[in-house]
Amino acid sequence: MTTVREWLLSSSLDSIDKSFMLEQVRGMNKAAQLIHGDRVLTPEEENRLNDIANKRSEGVPLPYLLGTQEFFGRPFLVNPSVLIPRPDTECLVEWLIEHLPKNGLVCDLGTGSGCIAATVALERPDLTVWASDISKGALAVAQANCKALGADVKLVQGSWLDPYPAELSFDAVISNPPYIEGDDKHLDALRYEPRSALTDESDGLIAYRSILPQIKRKAPEVQVIAFEHGWNQEEAVQSIFEENGFKGASTFRDYGNNPRFTAWLKV
Repeated sequence: MTTVREWLLSSSLDSIDKSFMLEQVRGMNKAAQLIHGDRVLTPEEENRLNDIANKRSEGVPLPYLLGTQEFFGRPFLVNPSVLIPRPDTECLVEWLIEHLPKNGLVCDLGTGSGCIAATVALERPDLTVWASDISKGALAVAQANCKALGADVKLVQGSWLDPYPAELSFDAVISNPPYIEGDDKHLDALRYEPRSALTDESDGLIAYRSILPQIKRKAPEVQVIAFEHGWNQEEAVQSIFEENGFKGASTFRDYGNNPRFTAWLKV
């Protein structure tokens, strides 16, 4: 029989990872692990923990192994159909909560897990929020998250603005699209996440070139546009805004002080 303390000491994994594993499998938070380290794991718990630890040591992201990732203080279901929500995206959400128009009609393009759309809907219940993704698997995850969290988000499948009813004219358009360049070596470290959600296999700017002209045609009364992008894409993304007539867009930084998203507000 193995105690909680013995299992923690037996693994060479990062201590934070091990703590999360125990909390998920055994239901013990960090404090309980320290206070009740002499509690004995059942054979089922030990086998489950060892299985997760083995996969983690092979490089599988812990959120995929545990099936959940916290975002804006809420647990979001995740699997390899969607990107794992990042803390830096919370900077975008904080800005959106403050700047989205009251009672506005909002859409989130390429919603993935639904973390942006669901959080915006929950934090700003005055808004009507739609979200789309081209991936059926991603939409299933987003739907499960919205249901679990009680977020009123209308989900549709398709590319960018294409799947939305023609009569809708959005007040705000949000997106965290694939923006990593196809030859970027950082993709090797992200091999377990869906590649199509990470890169456009080109220069990382195809989504912005596609979405902004669509907004001009399909959402002529738009008041807010906000796109996440890479740390080195500030000037390129701002130029695409300018080329499409959205002048005066500003870029904002994330918690690491890196340029993280560019937003345009109608004057």
